Amino acid sequence: MNTFDSSSRPALTAISSMATRQLLAELARVNVESGGMPVALESVGGVDAAKRVAAGEMVDLVFLASDALAKLVAGGHVLADSRVDLVRSQVAVAVKAGMAAPAITSAAEVRNAVLQAASIGYSTGPSGTALLALFERCGITAEIKSKLRQAPAGVPVATMVANGDVALGFQQRSEMIDAPGITVIGDLPAEIAIETIFSGGVCAVSTRVAEARALLAAFAAPTHAGIKTKHGMAAI
Repeated sequence: MNTFDSSSRPALTAISSMATRQLLAELARVNVESGGMPVALESVGGVDAAKRVAAGEMVDLVFLASDALAKLVAGGHVLADSRVDLVRSQVAVAVKAGMAAPAITSAAEVRNAVLQAASIGYSTGPSGTALLALFERCGITAEIKSKLRQAPAGVPVATMVANGDVALGFQQRSEMIDAPGITVIGDLPAEIAIETIFSGGVCAVSTRVAEARALLAAFAAPTHAGIKTKHGMAAI
């Protein structure tokens, strides 16, 4: 867990999925530098984060894909009126550094690249689920089933690509752009793009609701659009 403040002020606690860890870390630092409330942030696999919040862990804030956060709201684990949509994130495609990059400028080219790849890596998060649904719509699931490799929870697909465990990797661009040992070919083309909205909410168990809401508002400020772009995402 990382705490972004050196003062004695009590930090808010937050948990997030891995896709937004670098973005949230920078937003947290900038917020403290501007005199805002510090936050102790832990980033884990999105599924694990949701389970921990649903189990009632004492956390002030949670940051997840919007559909996962909506389930926590429906279950009474996140305050319904506290949700703030922060960024839009696209799924990108990567190969090991130095390897030839297939063309992915159209749905047909992506389909061909997947069929030709020796192995395919995808995540445990919402982007992974959406990717499998895409393969199903393309009618190639049976043909590539033996080549699919799901990353363990908390392990970036980029790491699998860099290590040579998979030949072609699909994951949120934010988890790809700064990863060593890989080449990011680009986002999926618009006709088959996989977009995820990441949101934040105040946990129902929080005893510091007003401060947590203020932190969410600060993270959503339009002035932070550049930071979000830097981390491979788009502000909402």
